[in-house]
Amino acid sequence: MQPLHLLEKKILRALSEVGQADLEGLISSSKLSEDQVRRAIEWLQAKGFIQLNTTQKNLIALGSKGLEALKEGLPERRLIQHLKKGVKNLVELKGLFKDEQEFSASLGRAKRRGWIKITNDCVELVNEPSRLPEEDLLEKLSVKQNVEEEELVKDKVLYEGVKELLSRPNYLSKKVVKKVQVSLTEQGKAALKSIVEEEELDALTPETIISGIWRQKRLRAIDVEAPAPPIYAGRRHPVQLFIDEVREIFISMGFEEIEGSLIQPCFWNFDALFTPQDHPAREMQDTFYIKGVAQNYADKEEIAKVSATHKDGWRTGSRGWGYNWREDEAKKLVLRTHTTSITVRYLAEHKPKEARVFTVGRVFRNEKVTFKNLVEFHQIEGIAVGPRLTLRDLMGLLSTFYRRLGLEKVKFWPTFFPYTEPSMQSVVYYDKAGKWIELCGMGIFRPEVTLPFGVKNPVLAWGGGLERLVMMKYDLDDVRELYANRLSWLRRSPLCL
Repeated sequence: MQPLHLLEKKILRALSEVGQADLEGLISSSKLSEDQVRRAIEWLQAKGFIQLNTTQKNLIALGSKGLEALKEGLPERRLIQHLKKGVKNLVELKGLFKDEQEFSASLGRAKRRGWIKITNDCVELVNEPSRLPEEDLLEKLSVKQNVEEEELVKDKVLYEGVKELLSRPNYLSKKVVKKVQVSLTEQGKAALKSIVEEEELDALTPETIISGIWRQKRLRAIDVEAPAPPIYAGRRHPVQLFIDEVREIFISMGFEEIEGSLIQPCFWNFDALFTPQDHPAREMQDTFYIKGVAQNYADKEEIAKVSATHKDGWRTGSRGWGYNWREDEAKKLVLRTHTTSITVRYLAEHKPKEARVFTVGRVFRNEKVTFKNLVEFHQIEGIAVGPRLTLRDLMGLLSTFYRRLGLEKVKFWPTFFPYTEPSMQSVVYYDKAGKWIELCGMGIFRPEVTLPFGVKNPVLAWGGGLERLVMMKYDLDDVRELYANRLSWLRRSPLCL
């Protein structure tokens, strides 16, 4: 037989005496606290020694309007009384009620039941009603505050009053009360016979060990298979766990992580990436601008080269955008709209002949929050620099990255981005959804981006949203779930997939 706790023994004995009991009855007969009784019931039920029989009943009580009607009378009864006193004008009658809704409702009920008739603006009493079922109900509930609905159903006339007042807001309240009765099963009765009447040691203490008492008394058995409450240990957020996984993959591929400020001058966020100053992405409805302007944000010579590139292409072989570039626009501060501002700044500061760097960080877009869009999200960004790098190298690099994330089927198709040429879009096949999903944009930085900063070797670049990958990993269809902070999801989301 499974070992029994002292609390379980007391509950079994209590039930053997009373047959069956509710929670309050067991507390009284066992002389245990409510918490102890609840725990013992849970353990005994898991062992099959007791059974719980749940019954429920509906209790009817007076609501705020019902209490008011008990004191002042039902609105329709008050209407009849005013008519008996000779008040017949609709406007005068209306003024005798607290609100128009109450007056209109009482007028409608009286007319529907044939008590009154209305001619023009005059109300006449046709038939004065005798005592109403609703009035009998109010009186009954005033004596007994909570009445079981089953008791009221037995009186058909009275129950008509229940249905009528339940249809009126705040006249009656109806609540469901559940009652649990505990009784012994056959297994429980058998277990009761085997209970040994002897004092047990509940715990070993230094005193009991030193004195040797533990040798003379029985030690309480411990059921190691008894259900235990779940323990939720502290853990990292699923998004942070995925960021760590992405970092580990890129570092294992020979990349170095770089970081940068969340607030960037427009020069690095747009101008250095050959984005014209009249581009729609730079408008306030798409970008968050910060008060103030940047100072000493770039080398003057590099600023001049970027300006010339925008105007006529400078020495890049491009025609540029054909407008007069303005530095006051470049000095404006924004919450970065992409992490490319970090990688292009790295190129300007280090002018590498060969490099492999990546960054994972937050970016900001002035967009409507939907199931697939957020105002603030994470972006994965990276570049590789080398003398003989080609687009095929970039395709192989991203294919390797996706495979290490468990995404085996990868495609690339041509597209357009303002600062890469050629440009491609990577798509992966998501088995659970049964479709291809767009992920990172990619390409080779245009000469208009690299030459003004003295970088002559090809620069492979890619970037994309991180949350979409996280959604695929955890099988979510709403990006907002990632940041809803629902403990139920956070606790059950697996650490390893």
